[in-house]
Amino acid sequence: MKSSQIREVFLEFFKKKNHQIVDSAPLVIKGDPTLMFTNAGMNQFKDVFLGNDEAISKRVADTQKCLRVSGKHNDLEEVGVDTYHHTMFEMLGNWSFGNYYKKEAIEWAWELLTEVYKIEKDRIYVTIFEGDLTDGLELDQEAFGYWKNLVSEDRILMGSKKDNFWEMGDMGPCGPCSEIHVDLRPLEERMKTPGENLVNADHPQVVELWNLVFMELNRQADGSLTPLKEKHIDTGMGFERLAMVLQGKLSNYDTDVFTPLISSIEEITGIEYQRSNSKVDIAFRVLVDHVRAVAFAIADGQMPSNTGAGYVIRRILRRAVRYAYSFLERREPILALLAEKLESQLGDFFVELTHSKGLIVEVIREEEEAFLRTLAKGIERINEIISKTEGNQVDGETVFELYDTYGFPQDLTALILSEYEKTYDEMAFKKALERQKSRSRKDSQVSTADWTVLADSPSTDFVGYDVLESDVQLVRYREVDHKGKKLFHLVFDRTPFYPEGGGQVGDKGYIETDGKRLSIEDTYRENNLIVHVTKSSPKGLGSHFQANVAGERRLDTQKNHSVTHLLHQALRMVLGTHVEQKGSLVQNDHLRFDFSHFSKMSDEEIREVENFVNERIRENLPLEEFRRIPLQAAKEMGAIALFGEKYGDDVRVIKFGDSKELCGGTHVKATGEIGFFRILNEGSVAAGVRRIEAVTGRASQDKIFEDIDELSRVKSLLKIPKGAPFAVESLLTKYADLEKEIVQLKLAKTKNLKAELIDKVKDINGINFLAEQVDLDPASIKDLSFQLRKELSPLFIVLATVQNKKATISVALSDDLVSERNLNSSHIVKRLSEFIQGGGGGQPFFATAGGKNVEGIPGALKCAEEVLSVS
Repeated sequence: MKSSQIREVFLEFFKKKNHQIVDSAPLVIKGDPTLMFTNAGMNQFKDVFLGNDEAISKRVADTQKCLRVSGKHNDLEEVGVDTYHHTMFEMLGNWSFGNYYKKEAIEWAWELLTEVYKIEKDRIYVTIFEGDLTDGLELDQEAFGYWKNLVSEDRILMGSKKDNFWEMGDMGPCGPCSEIHVDLRPLEERMKTPGENLVNADHPQVVELWNLVFMELNRQADGSLTPLKEKHIDTGMGFERLAMVLQGKLSNYDTDVFTPLISSIEEITGIEYQRSNSKVDIAFRVLVDHVRAVAFAIADGQMPSNTGAGYVIRRILRRAVRYAYSFLERREPILALLAEKLESQLGDFFVELTHSKGLIVEVIREEEEAFLRTLAKGIERINEIISKTEGNQVDGETVFELYDTYGFPQDLTALILSEYEKTYDEMAFKKALERQKSRSRKDSQVSTADWTVLADSPSTDFVGYDVLESDVQLVRYREVDHKGKKLFHLVFDRTPFYPEGGGQVGDKGYIETDGKRLSIEDTYRENNLIVHVTKSSPKGLGSHFQANVAGERRLDTQKNHSVTHLLHQALRMVLGTHVEQKGSLVQNDHLRFDFSHFSKMSDEEIREVENFVNERIRENLPLEEFRRIPLQAAKEMGAIALFGEKYGDDVRVIKFGDSKELCGGTHVKATGEIGFFRILNEGSVAAGVRRIEAVTGRASQDKIFEDIDELSRVKSLLKIPKGAPFAVESLLTKYADLEKEIVQLKLAKTKNLKAELIDKVKDINGINFLAEQVDLDPASIKDLSFQLRKELSPLFIVLATVQNKKATISVALSDDLVSERNLNSSHIVKRLSEFIQGGGGGQPFFATAGGKNVEGIPGALKCAEEVLSVS
């Protein structure tokens, strides 16, 4: 059975069981501070499990894109080494929200696996939760009873809390689970060693296939467990592992999920995949796994970067490049080529791959090229380190510097060092790495207490579209320690404060009761709650407040948000409909807008965009808001939806003239309120992604006045009442002429000095030797040295100079001294640099060093003669 059919059969099975089939949520989690990526099928239903939201249906099924590379479920280092762990994988799942429970979940799982997929029953083992005294949890007798009706008791195994109690993280919904394992070994091996001894023992052919989670508890911040309002079913089956079982393979990578990509690597590299544990074959598996993770992340809107989720994606990509570089001898981009193959393979089902194909390929290619350059620089630095290292061990701190500063992996460093019969101090490296991690943990440490619940309110009613002031009731609060600072999170039954989202920053303002005020420093959304951040405890102030949003700040923010819609429209008009929003930041004093485009905008294009937007502003287009309409109706009216965003059945549409977008942010009542729009700059932020920074309203006026003042200052300095461009052009022409004169004077000076220096050359052991301090810049010294080494062979020349109170020493050798006498300018200059308290290097025939001790130049020149005398 092909993998595409396996997916189709699963969804059709549960559709017949009255489940609603839903789309996969994006890989990147938004609005949940406890998660960075979707790491399980249940993530998009977390609010339902917590009772904070209504389920779209009591029964749901899907195939969910998941990524496990950080946090509790961190599989990254195992990927490629074994044959069944992955970064990005599909999770086939079915859910019940307060509907059916253990009986149906167990019986349907058995029916699908054994009667529909036809997996041999004598290959299946199941596990149930044995209980846990620490949490006061008993053996799951109910699950045991249902399984006993389907399989013999010797195939029902007891599982510990580690294996059979599912928790999404340190906090949140959880419950006992029942795992279904399949033994793929040949009959003779199964007869020799019973499969029950290998369940959950990391055996590559006795694998967990399906996990049935009985979600009935909620883990609190203090570690305690409380019952959920309703009991739910959450199941997850690894799609890739299921394909391995049904296609009769012993490795996920031998299924048709991965073989098309593996074949592509074989074609590109000319290397054959051998299905072994060699470094070469691990590299194959790393590449085909990682390209899926990176491609789907980019398709869902997450670009590689140096922070947060973007850093994780970049780390995955670079791990793949490193394996290709080290073990497949690949010095050119390869992941970009595989991304094209991936789209042709999965684009029909995951349409986001097809929609963003050009962006995915271009981003990956540029990231690969950048890291390949980094690897080349790192190797150059390693060679320098090797030349300086006495003995066979390189300092671990130095290897960490390569890792931390250059992004150069330590295992690749170790590989290169081994070629020179050297190692590095692993203990020192680990200590340096741990210090960095400790600093990072300290910087990001957040300690969150449990909510103090004052009233039962599972969600917050946002009234801020219509009012900036409102009577509110405090329904819950908690204390938070953030980097040593004590903060408090407040949740009200309703609020006019807009929570950060859609690129728009959260509102600030204050709440007030009986003349006492608490300042609201920020507002954000956590699941279905709107959280207000304050520095003071609400204890003793009661539960009813008057909430007041900072009105002027909100108005300025709204101007910038509304103008991003007009900007998006303008960019698509001027550059083409390939332009899509890739991110934004909307603050009160400026805005940032990221969009897909592969070249720098010309000055004419920027001006055309500005003119288009300002024309829409002058038209004073009224806001047309469709606050709650079906998603399909919104798409039919032409509203732009962003790929990578998860929309509900009902959405909000914002319309200004012909601009129509799905948006939950706050906006001006008419475009005339924006005032004026001005682009400050446009540039690249990632491969295929450009960024515009701009201002509106008062900020744009301030920028115009700033530019006028700057121009007036230039006119004043040039003493011209008008015609500044002509005056500046004239000044630049004069400057260029003077530069040419200086060059000619330097050449003449060098020529005169050359004759003087030739007279000072002396013979030492049959070699022409010269060591002098001269009044030339380093570039002129280099030019002069190259002239003399051609004319006075064999030549050993050392020239020193002082520029800006810093010493520079240059060493040049004629080619015959390098080849026949084994002299090396780079080695010599490093020795001389000690006199000027500096360092340097270069090539065997020419090298330079710089230092801060100009008084050391005479000693260095004397040392140079001594070097030659003993050579």
